[in-house]
Amino acid sequence: MLRVTSIRRYPVKSCRGHETPSAVVQPWGLAGDRRWMLVGADGESITARERPELVLVTPELTETGLLLHAPGAHPLPVRIPTGGPPLLVTVFGNPLPAAPAAAPASAWFSAVLGTTATLVYLDDPTQRRPSPDHSLPGDRVTFADGFPLLLTTEESLAELNRLALTHPDSTGQPLPMARFRPNVVVAGEPAWAEDRWRRLRIGVAVFRSVKGCPRCVLTTVDPDTGRRGKEPLRTLARYRRWAGKTWFGVNLIPDTPGAVIRVGDRVEVTERADTSEPPPDPV
Repeated sequence: MLRVTSIRRYPVKSCRGHETPSAVVQPWGLAGDRRWMLVGADGESITARERPELVLVTPELTETGLLLHAPGAHPLPVRIPTGGPPLLVTVFGNPLPAAPAAAPASAWFSAVLGTTATLVYLDDPTQRRPSPDHSLPGDRVTFADGFPLLLTTEESLAELNRLALTHPDSTGQPLPMARFRPNVVVAGEPAWAEDRWRRLRIGVAVFRSVKGCPRCVLTTVDPDTGRRGKEPLRTLARYRRWAGKTWFGVNLIPDTPGAVIRVGDRVEVTERADTSEPPPDPV
């Protein structure tokens, strides 16, 4: 039987996430997930792909906004911005307006990163649509890379670690799930079974599984040190590569906004692809 083993939110895009026993599912993702983001002077998003040290920044959600922590920096409370002119920002080629945080927040991040950075808040999460090829007209997404939620499975991680540990240059240390920054982790089916899931129910919440997740260099960043390595992309390229990309996890779009999901919830796969089909969405 499939069960939820972990629920995770990432308040600031590319910064450290946290586990939570439950979360409200909103149309654009889990409540509190990726509503904040850093941008450079040109308005382009700053992520841990370019600045891996971002994974060492820990944002806590508070009633009024965030409490930021980073090694060597004093904690900083940040309020959700209200009023003031919006700032045009860009996420993977998608321009949209966002509300800049007060100056101390941007100064704090600029000092931590050693470069100019502005913290922004997505005050209107109805602006951005996921890829039209894999979504309905009414679907929306926050500052997440492409889709409202990412789901991974314990069994697929275990199999990936088994394969990785056979490499002659293996460190002998298994990769943690934090490398993949999922929102929902489940267990109870064989490795890679999620490739063929198309619709599922988590507790009372219903989701479409619309696309496999191509993995990038961010997965090679150690979430505890901020240093880059070769895994998991080295092993994914050997065993999970098609269409020129490497794949781990699946992207979900919610169909029942307002529902609550909880650790321990039963997961029911209500629609699966035929086993004769190739892996999903090699695009």
